[in-house]
Amino acid sequence: MKTIQQDFQVSFSYGVHFTEGLFDKQNTLLADLLRQKSGGTGAAKVLFVLDEGVAKAHPQLTTDIAAYAAHYADTLTAVAAPLLVPGGEEVKNKPAVLNQVLEAVHRFGVCRHSYLVAIGGGAVLDMAGLAAAIAHRGIRHIRVPTTVLAQNDSGVGVKNSMNAFGKKNFLGTFAPPFAVLNDSCFLLTLEDRDWRGGISEAIKVALIKDAAFYEQIKQQASRLVAREMEPMQELIFRCAEMHVEHIGSGDAFEFGSSRPLDFGHWAAHKLEQITNYELRHGEAVAIGIALDVTYSKLAGMLSEAECNDILSLLCELGFDIYIPELSEGLDTPAGKLHILQGLQEFREHLGGQLTIMLLEQIGKGVEVHHLDEGLVTEAVNQLKHWHTEKVLLPTS
Repeated sequence: MKTIQQDFQVSFSYGVHFTEGLFDKQNTLLADLLRQKSGGTGAAKVLFVLDEGVAKAHPQLTTDIAAYAAHYADTLTAVAAPLLVPGGEEVKNKPAVLNQVLEAVHRFGVCRHSYLVAIGGGAVLDMAGLAAAIAHRGIRHIRVPTTVLAQNDSGVGVKNSMNAFGKKNFLGTFAPPFAVLNDSCFLLTLEDRDWRGGISEAIKVALIKDAAFYEQIKQQASRLVAREMEPMQELIFRCAEMHVEHIGSGDAFEFGSSRPLDFGHWAAHKLEQITNYELRHGEAVAIGIALDVTYSKLAGMLSEAECNDILSLLCELGFDIYIPELSEGLDTPAGKLHILQGLQEFREHLGGQLTIMLLEQIGKGVEVHHLDEGLVTEAVNQLKHWHTEKVLLPTS
């Protein structure tokens, strides 16, 4: 028997840039990035993929993109008018839309030295990023996130995906973007649900990594609810910074079975599916955090005072911490087809043994490899009581 052992490393580098008015002709950020990479060898082909909801909220955007491309014609060539695609999680359930993007890559001769610039919420970025990753085995992908959730979490990482077989993110790749361009102007037109949604991801990372950041969110809660831009920009930057630091410091492509940044997510992913994605990701994460925080209290890991503090903050920010779907089927064996099935699906998605992040104290997470289903049910019941009666229960 003979063996040839191959070992090599590939270095990835990309910037997360913060700006305003990305497609204002006076803003050279995008043109400068493309010019630096091309080394002055000519204009790069660019295919723009645009979230229909963003296009509707910003009716001048397609005109601005065309004018920007014309102004920097020596640097970039828009191969066509922006390709409009549906926004929201539903786009990740539609293979036809993915094929539409791939067909545009083919039709307009977009090559591996070209760029696919996706503008939209996290779901559109996930779908377009998958298209960029599989076409020609990899087209340079530039993400322009337009929601809080995408700017501080999903859009700054290295994952791309589609949903399949009733499971969230079943299909996907790890493919770092060429760059992430966060334009705060896109946040001005968000619905309150989308403004609020990304805050749950900031609370998540603060709870497991940075107590000071959690206190900052608490202190600025009323200003965030009032949609003040300055505290939101601070929240987005710190949350994005912590996500990028985590990705670069360890298991970026998740070869292990631990995903600490998915605190609160095992239930969140299942709730999205159960509600046919009417519940948005950030809203589901808030409920998932509430469930795991309450479980941590019941398991004797987290103090009652800290648990109550976290649940109160989520409610102050406008999140529901309970919906009826959380309880469906828990009192019968069929319950395992509902929220508790999320545990098995989460284990499968991770690979290997189940690893769940729980909370030991604010700012300090701890990994466990088993959840007691009876305690999960009790945690759900306590959240239901809090939602109904608006009172926090003492530890049982």
